[in-house]
Amino acid sequence: MAISSTINKISLNIADMDRHYYQSHELTVAQHPSETDFRFMVRLIAFMANASEQLSFTKGLDSDDEPDLWQKTLTDEIELWIDLGQPDEKRIRKACGRAKQVIIYTYDERKAKVWWEQQQSKLQRFSNLKVVHINAQGVEAMVKRSMQLQCNIQEGEIYLDDGELSFTITLDR
Repeated sequence: MAISSTINKISLNIADMDRHYYQSHELTVAQHPSETDFRFMVRLIAFMANASEQLSFTKGLDSDDEPDLWQKTLTDEIELWIDLGQPDEKRIRKACGRAKQVIIYTYDERKAKVWWEQQQSKLQRFSNLKVVHINAQGVEAMVKRSMQLQCNIQEGEIYLDDGELSFTITLDR
């Protein structure tokens, strides 16, 4: 019998001063059995950094045809495609062809540096691609089945608080 995903309920308040986005989100997010707590939090951070009413979580690790997050129009066009980690060039090429904007969030600094050195020259041709590194050491300590998070974004930094723990997360392009 296969191990099933863990369902996490998240009450998220976002105050994004950079984009003037102030909203509360009630999220139900599945955590794949093979997904670490750190990667799960990176997925949430990517949501926070791009939050909108249309942004949604996808099947993620369960699907090769979908990113971790995406934003679609009412006519099912992909406006924003968000992937995590170090996807291969073929996947990035496909994403850039399907979506108006593609953002890749890397999170393991050593692996990300090696990946970027190998991919940088190949990826510069995509005008709709942005690669961002998330610095969020220790943030996995916040993971619980039920979370209440306060997120403040100002000058490119994310301040995340759950009432007990707080972290400052930086996003480096």
